[in-house]
Amino acid sequence: MLALAGHELRLGLPGPGDGVLVWGASPTAWRGEAVAARRGVPLVRVEDAFLRSVLPGRAGGAAPLGLLVDPVGVHFVSRTPSRIEQILGDPGLYNSNILDEASRLTHCLIKADLSKYNNSDPDLPCPEPGYVLVVDQTRGDASIAGSGASAATFGAMLERAKLGHPEARIVLRSHPETALGLRAGHFTAADAGGRVSLLTAPVSPHRLLAGASAVYTISSQLGFEAILHGHRPRVFGRPFYAGWGLTEDEHPLPRRTRRLTPEDLFAGAMLLAPLWYDPCRDRLCGLEEVIRQLEAEVRAWREDRRGHVAAGMRLWKRGRLQAVFGGVKPLRFRDDPVAADRLAVATGRGLLVWAGKEPAGFAPKAPCLRVEDGFLRSRGLGAELVPPLSLVTDGLGIYYDPTRPSRLEALIATPLSEAQHARAEALIARLKAEGLSKYNLPGAVPPLPEGHRILVPGQVEDDASIRLGAGEVRTNLGLLQAVRAANPGAVILYKPHPDVEAGLRPGKVDASGLADMVLPGVDPALLIPQVQEVWTMTSLLGFEALVRGVPVTTLGAPFYAGWGLTRDLGPTPSRRTARPDLAQLVHAALIAYPRYWDPVSRLPCPVEVALDRLAGGEIPHPSRLNRALSKLQGRFASLAPLWR
Repeated sequence: MLALAGHELRLGLPGPGDGVLVWGASPTAWRGEAVAARRGVPLVRVEDAFLRSVLPGRAGGAAPLGLLVDPVGVHFVSRTPSRIEQILGDPGLYNSNILDEASRLTHCLIKADLSKYNNSDPDLPCPEPGYVLVVDQTRGDASIAGSGASAATFGAMLERAKLGHPEARIVLRSHPETALGLRAGHFTAADAGGRVSLLTAPVSPHRLLAGASAVYTISSQLGFEAILHGHRPRVFGRPFYAGWGLTEDEHPLPRRTRRLTPEDLFAGAMLLAPLWYDPCRDRLCGLEEVIRQLEAEVRAWREDRRGHVAAGMRLWKRGRLQAVFGGVKPLRFRDDPVAADRLAVATGRGLLVWAGKEPAGFAPKAPCLRVEDGFLRSRGLGAELVPPLSLVTDGLGIYYDPTRPSRLEALIATPLSEAQHARAEALIARLKAEGLSKYNLPGAVPPLPEGHRILVPGQVEDDASIRLGAGEVRTNLGLLQAVRAANPGAVILYKPHPDVEAGLRPGKVDASGLADMVLPGVDPALLIPQVQEVWTMTSLLGFEALVRGVPVTTLGAPFYAGWGLTRDLGPTPSRRTARPDLAQLVHAALIAYPRYWDPVSRLPCPVEVALDRLAGGEIPHPSRLNRALSKLQGRFASLAPLWR
């Protein structure tokens, strides 16, 4: 990160024109301070920025996603100025664009439920709203002494909270490192009793702040986040966010004379001061990219932290599944879902089941996630053993099964924030501009007949989406016959499914007399803009047509039907009563529902990184043997499935 920012790093004593780099006010920083003073060269301090990682560094957390590089001081030592203080005090650094960005990203940060450390559990109950939140910190934390406080200040702060709120419940919130047993805090169970409770469980800090009636702190980052939630925290130290008119200060700092808004504070602390890093693309970036990256990592950690037993997973998929879902605890594979469920219960793990291998009537006792390929999958076919960049997980059902609710349905029905809507619109524009789709296969479009063109995508006829979601029309031949009968004068273009074209799955059909042109091996992203309609049973190509603004008629009940965005000739679930716009559908299907995994950095990643890999071709491709293996897999699947 420092090298990307232009710092030339080397060991040894500094010469003319060099500086000395130290970590904040760490116990060893005095060495660098002494060398810099003796040699008369600048001293630069580095500290974590205010979004760091999933786990604290002491708990094995990853390297930080942001740094504060400070040649002036250190932000938590109040006796001298710091670079953040200079930024916050200089109105010349601010303009309406920066403040608008600060407002937007504040909302994004809270919506994503992100803080410096992110090992909170969203399933834990939060105290009933209306409490006074008193924030603990770890013993020996440099920011306590740096802000002019001491261990005794914590007791005084608690007494002030009791006196100031004689009838209110008081919640003492332990630091995440204290809750993990890494470092002692100042409050213990001995401080609780009566209306005072000690909260050591990893409840989301944003949920805690949303339910608090008042916030007391010494120098914790939660004081900064409290301001973002509209609080005016009472502060007993002199942290970087105190003294600007946004806090009730027990010990004012006279040199901080500017009056800030929360947007000013956020802009200085989160936009102007830090150095942010994108670990997937290995480059410096803006805060928004860090929010998206950390959101992907946090989701993966929350879903995987207890570990999984995986069932119904073919052998060739297991390496990628291990990489995606086994980052916290390695997966344990079993062939039979029932046996896997028993093992999951016995070991306190969750259960992963490949959705198509879930037995009928299966009622798992362990928390269960059904897994399937995502909608931006790869450059190449799954049937040719090309591993996916995206996988969906669903604890309710699965997207292609309209007979029961799914997590995707719930996401489609959920309104978007302004920032989420803008992100989805940007994603739609990029998909259209770069011609990206599920498999991203090469194939030019030949000259097409003139007239009103209707694209009819063929499907794999034994696919689960046909078995569970098709209406009266359930075959490719039946689909072509229905389209021709309803559109006798149209130009019908039939595109066989890639897996069927490759001879890997059933569904081959003689389209002569029904289709005006058969288009094998054609890139659907190039074809869709050249047609006026798409008719389909349940094909994902219907969704890709919607993304590109082409009207779609469905004869089955795919996940994108029944919401008012398609003309539906088949039965769709009556529960689909919401009327989302296209951006809402795309956000649900391509941003919120899947998990993306970057094969270059081998990290969870946001959809934008996956698009970079698909567009740039930076994806390791399986060997030529996979073609032969995939054909053998199809030929012998009914006798001895590889996943067994």
